[in-house]
Amino acid sequence: MHSELIPSEAEIFAWIEKIFAQGVRRPGYSADRWTENWCEQQFRLLGLESVRRQPVKLPQWEPLECSLLVQAQGSDWSVPCFPLPHSAPTQGLRVEIEAWSDDETRSLAGKAALVDVSLNRVPPAFTNLLLARREEFAGEDLAWRCYDPRRSFDDAVQVLPFGRHVMAVMEPAIAAGAVAFVGTLSNYPGGSFKYYVPYDAQPRPIPGVWISARDGERLRQLCRDERVRIMLVSRAVRREISTDNVIGELPGADDEIVVIGSHHDGPWSSAVEDASGVALVMAQAQYWSRVPAAARPHHLLFLLNAGHMAGGAGVRAFVDQQRALLERVVLEVHLEHAANEVIERDGELVCSGNPEPRWWFTSCSPHLETAVRDAITSEDLERSLIVPPDIFGPMPTTDGGPFHLAGVPLVNFLTAPFYLFDEMDTLDKIHRPSLVPITRAAVRIVESTLGLSAATVRAEMRRSADGG
Repeated sequence: MHSELIPSEAEIFAWIEKIFAQGVRRPGYSADRWTENWCEQQFRLLGLESVRRQPVKLPQWEPLECSLLVQAQGSDWSVPCFPLPHSAPTQGLRVEIEAWSDDETRSLAGKAALVDVSLNRVPPAFTNLLLARREEFAGEDLAWRCYDPRRSFDDAVQVLPFGRHVMAVMEPAIAAGAVAFVGTLSNYPGGSFKYYVPYDAQPRPIPGVWISARDGERLRQLCRDERVRIMLVSRAVRREISTDNVIGELPGADDEIVVIGSHHDGPWSSAVEDASGVALVMAQAQYWSRVPAAARPHHLLFLLNAGHMAGGAGVRAFVDQQRALLERVVLEVHLEHAANEVIERDGELVCSGNPEPRWWFTSCSPHLETAVRDAITSEDLERSLIVPPDIFGPMPTTDGGPFHLAGVPLVNFLTAPFYLFDEMDTLDKIHRPSLVPITRAAVRIVESTLGLSAATVRAEMRRSADGG
């Protein structure tokens, strides 16, 4: 590694500031278009080759008006709310509302459902507990997968940005016959309701809104005392648009490929999700553009994809259209979320001083797992966990997932702070001391592929899958 060529913390953070300053960056919004243009311009300024855009068709959703009026105790109460993305619009639905849990079997036919969605709270190292229950990891010493030299995980609790149904928050109420959904987040730190979930861009057949935990408890009490009616207005535009993946390349020592990627859109102005990812990819592009071609272990392809907040539309389009190219990919490195841990203290949200627990989704290849561990320890990236890509399901719930499903070797850096889909994801949430070490770690991981072929790494993955 040529350490003197690594961008400084100030330079990487300045890129995040520049992107954040453009405003809400949902797919197709003006700030997202600006970011596409900026990414292309930066790739060209750095001297990347074959800089281009790949159009991606996706459904854009733009809320126009949202209001919730509760009619109870002889008066009206206006409740601040935020519409669930891609839920059905309504000009003014008047309906009775009932508090309901998705553990219940009773029908909600013709009524609105008041549902509490509780965010998952887990020990940060719970991933090792999941692995210990899997047959293929029986007998493995899992301690090496957790790098936490200060033992900060011992008594910690991590608040994840999803409840147990992840993005299917409305589906149980829909199945029970509800005609509207009013969601609360009773254990949401800070009591916000600006929660951009679901973001799979799937249309739901009923309208839905989020309200704060405090307003939800008041509404729940009213429902216990009497019959309550609501009037719900939720107007939004949903239309098919085209946005762009931005791609650039650098030749290397051979024609095998390493892909380095992230996404350029976000649910709000979103410093962590994922202005930080764009900046981390740009830091890789700047570093490798300054290194002679012969010193690059393979051909490098930089991908800043569109439509993460539309069900990962951009990365899915890239994977679908580049099947032949994927056969030559030795590794896909995905970089997302250089995040501060935020906790509640004396009723206020404050940065703890720690980075958010870091997941390194790494394909089951001894070479890759060793390279990731070495990079983490060399750069002292504490609070890191090395986990297989399918630990939570068939793939990581992020843009590295389609690469994994396509059989591409993967290292996906990711954190999952509770505020990831909230407008509170502001510049103070960036863990600035991590920016350079993560960049250096990613360089080390890319360098570790020198002399490897895609066929070699995939053979290792197959042997691991077969228990060899």
